[in-house]
Amino acid sequence: MKINLLIGILFCSILFACGNKNNDRFVFFLHNRFLEEHELNELHPEFGRTEYNAIIAELKKGGLKVISEKRNGNVNAREYATGIVTQIDSLIKIGTEPRKITVVGTSKGGYIAQYVSTLANNHDLNFVFIASFRNSDIQNIPEINYCGNILTIYEKSDPYGVSSWARKTTSNCDLKHFKEIELNTGLGHGFLFKPLKEWIEPTIKWANGNYNVE
Repeated sequence: MKINLLIGILFCSILFACGNKNNDRFVFFLHNRFLEEHELNELHPEFGRTEYNAIIAELKKGGLKVISEKRNGNVNAREYATGIVTQIDSLIKIGTEPRKITVVGTSKGGYIAQYVSTLANNHDLNFVFIASFRNSDIQNIPEINYCGNILTIYEKSDPYGVSSWARKTTSNCDLKHFKEIELNTGLGHGFLFKPLKEWIEPTIKWANGNYNVE
């Protein structure tokens, strides 16, 4: 797959600026489906604006090097994930430890991140899957196989994201760290449209190697 030009340029710029610093921690942030099909300033009829830039700013405040782009069109999750895996491999080749690389995805972005986990098949990479599992996924997307240090975050009032323990049990990769956080914001699927501390803070901790999140 040809890597998306924009994210490829961003990625190369970060590599050039950072070089090979052993203390750098990288986050690939993958946003939700609504933003993929709408402009940054467009409002969701129920949840409002996807605060993409604010989310990235909060991740950067956590000391993380963020690699992200606004996807356009209805991209194929598996195909898009292959481009992310290629970039992860490039980071590892220049000396970045896999444990210092995290892939974070919200909603559809979380499904892309799950494909990255499956395709990379690296026990030491970190992943945060946010509002991106339904029980029907076991039958509908059987090829997903969790691998890495996995944090899943879901909202109790959100029908589009529930506990993914069932996926953990079907995955054949030995997960060194697996954690789930259930939120109770009452915002439904809209909780991921904003950089709420309830999910941003544990995400930053996970990306910084703190696996004892609450």
